[in-house]
Amino acid sequence: MKKLILFFLFFIPAFISNSQSLTNGGKLPAEQAIMDIRHYTIALNVDFERRSIDGYTTIDVIMAQPTHLLLFNLLDSLNVSKVLVNGKNESFDYKNNKITINLNNILPAGKASVQVFYGGKPHVARRPPWDDGFIWSRDSTGHQWMAITAEGAGGKLYFPCKDHPSDEPNEGVEMIITVPKGLVVAGPGLLQSVKTHGDKSTFHWKTNYTINNYSIIFNVGDYAVVTRQYTTVDGHTVPIQFYVLKEHLAKAQHHLDIFVKTIHEQEKYFGEYPWVKEKIGIVETPHLGMEHQTMNAYGNKFRYIKVGGEDYDELMHHEFGHEWWGNKVTAKDWADYWIHEGICTFGDALYIREFDGEAAYIKLFQNYVFHFENKTPIVQHADMDEESAYIGDIYVKGAFFMHTLRYVMGDSLFFPALKKFVTNPKYTYDNLVSTDDVEQFFTQEEGRDLKPLFDMYLRTTDKLEIHVKQTALNKYVISLQNIAIPLPVDITTSEGTKRMMLDKKGVTIVSNILPVIDSQTFYFKKVIIE
Repeated sequence: MKKLILFFLFFIPAFISNSQSLTNGGKLPAEQAIMDIRHYTIALNVDFERRSIDGYTTIDVIMAQPTHLLLFNLLDSLNVSKVLVNGKNESFDYKNNKITINLNNILPAGKASVQVFYGGKPHVARRPPWDDGFIWSRDSTGHQWMAITAEGAGGKLYFPCKDHPSDEPNEGVEMIITVPKGLVVAGPGLLQSVKTHGDKSTFHWKTNYTINNYSIIFNVGDYAVVTRQYTTVDGHTVPIQFYVLKEHLAKAQHHLDIFVKTIHEQEKYFGEYPWVKEKIGIVETPHLGMEHQTMNAYGNKFRYIKVGGEDYDELMHHEFGHEWWGNKVTAKDWADYWIHEGICTFGDALYIREFDGEAAYIKLFQNYVFHFENKTPIVQHADMDEESAYIGDIYVKGAFFMHTLRYVMGDSLFFPALKKFVTNPKYTYDNLVSTDDVEQFFTQEEGRDLKPLFDMYLRTTDKLEIHVKQTALNKYVISLQNIAIPLPVDITTSEGTKRMMLDKKGVTIVSNILPVIDSQTFYFKKVIIE
């Protein structure tokens, strides 16, 4: 248990403190606001000797209105040779990580296809996954091993795209990746074909689901594919595929045993695995790990801890939780990033609750509360870029907020509501969400306005202030000071612990000892004793 607490308190903030300057999101340019991305086709040859890529990306869009200019994002580390719009050559400028296409004729509203031919040496990650880029490596047997991390930099790291969280390709992605014969490409969705030609092999991957830009990546290695069938909570059969290095093949079955337990637990609280028409995928990587839809990166080197007396991989559990929180439920603005990381981290705590018990779950959050940075609100302002929004508190304070919300609503209301949100078409897949959406949903489920609670935890750095005033011998008035709604609070007196509804007016209690407020730490609070 102690090791798990250390993981979340020290590993997760390391992602933030070492982040790079590459980022995505921010204010959406007007030229991109009229553009609805429908589909990407990414066709690339990977040259390991030169550490380069070359090929093309086709972008299918729907334009809301006519335009004489198109704007896409692509890091300047590459070279663009040609741009076609609906099959016709167009002039372009490529600088400042942007491709500006100056159309010869007005492009009408409606469907359009843009094809960009490019190549070169992509940006290399300096310290993956703490920063983004390509990772060129070798496994211990000497085979080439490559991975990509792109959550901060976004898809523009290696393919031209509209690199903003507010728009995802609703009709999915195809990836046609050519590598040296003998290596294997792992990607999102389902493998359509593998074609070998001379000393090269081309892997064609396809997903029909909406997918966020930073999940559009591939990995290459000397992989074996270990497969087993999984029956979801709703009775669907979906393959689990583990792209494991051949040198670690003997470890795969035990790892999948652990993984199946993780899947079952996540489904209990969040509903059926979201991508049942494709696969449940994990791939071994030379970096520690990252969430990627239907193909989560795994680099924890089979290091397990014990939870409930059995092996548990905390990193794999967290990244897999993003299949619900981040991939199925996706924030439309990085300002709402806590929805991905905070609720996913809360889901990690639910595994502890499930297999180590409520006391271990409580202890986890009692440790969390001492490690909030609490320098800036979790939700700051609209149009944030990823780097600005990516602070440590979106994990631990975001998770703690869900812990508080659970207490305020009570288990009989909270857990069904949580599952109802993540399984509601209004908030999932093509429909991106904001903090306001989460607030309004839980307000409706609770039957009273929860905005003051959401505001305090997410939009300010305030603590809940609870005032304890002694008015006579063994008599106390306990009240809330800085929130406009009544809240339940556990109060321990000489008679034991009782849950009471407190407001600004307060309640009077009799106790032979000084009352202890919220001993199990359900609130981020300050107790003022007078």
